[in-house]
Amino acid sequence: MSDLVVIFVTWNVRELALEAIGSLLRDLESSNLGTEVVVVDSASTDGTVDAIKQRFPEVRVIASAENLGFGGANNLGMKALGFEGGHDASDLPEAVYLLNPDTITQPGATRALFDALMADAGVGLVGANLTYEDGSFQHGAFAFPGLRQLWVEFFPTPGRLYESRFNGRYPREWYARKTPFEIDFPLGATMMLRREVILQTGMFDEQFFMYCEEIDWAWRIHKAGWRVQCVPAAHVVHLSGQSTGQVRPQSVLNLWSSRLRLYKKHLPVWKWWLARLLIAVGMRRKRQQETASQAVKDAYRQVEQIALGRT
Repeated sequence: MSDLVVIFVTWNVRELALEAIGSLLRDLESSNLGTEVVVVDSASTDGTVDAIKQRFPEVRVIASAENLGFGGANNLGMKALGFEGGHDASDLPEAVYLLNPDTITQPGATRALFDALMADAGVGLVGANLTYEDGSFQHGAFAFPGLRQLWVEFFPTPGRLYESRFNGRYPREWYARKTPFEIDFPLGATMMLRREVILQTGMFDEQFFMYCEEIDWAWRIHKAGWRVQCVPAAHVVHLSGQSTGQVRPQSVLNLWSSRLRLYKKHLPVWKWWLARLLIAVGMRRKRQQETASQAVKDAYRQVEQIALGRT
């Protein structure tokens, strides 16, 4: 049984994936953990599968014939490990680390995440301290989304509130302390989960094809009684949005369809109805005020209609 299995999901990000895997393997060399690395490729057309097999023969590659989305592809990887397969728990790794291919793991990050996860039996999910490529701070942990975040997204708001708890952000000073702190959910770029959490709560809800799947799972993890933490000592560079940025109009639809599904699943009915109204009005404002391609404006219109229940 491995201490830890790391799963990457790739989709047409060959060079980024090679860099991400290389940085992870270098970090694992000094981790003293028993590890395995698995790549699930979602029908890439840029030679990702062959490139990974050639450069990293020790990595297990699962090539899907279709794009399963972020959640579906990660689920495929976890099922290949024996989760949801009736296996004895002792045959499963102690933890599973879901790591994006647009990341560069810094020395000691993986071990720091694993140690924090295992240090407290009540913690079921941890995420890393993220920065952008230039070293600038990146929010890697958030409070669960609600009406206030939607207001900030669409309507004029005092600048001081953007970085505040009002908008679901945690203070930067908490990251600077270098000790784990409690959060609602980590960004999906780095998610390390206990074996028991996966067995108890299931995996990603595949109705979320892309976006919000990590929020939904973290919400279910909290409801099951587990705590979630950000681990500032675990530093990972996150290049951000390299796969999803390839298809912007479709990304708009994917994002807001997932957000609407998330609000319906987890918010009280009255908040769900208000969220729909805010999104519909917000999309109309974006369509009228933004300088964007017609394809993107059409996507805004589609989201507005979905929020109003007209499709």
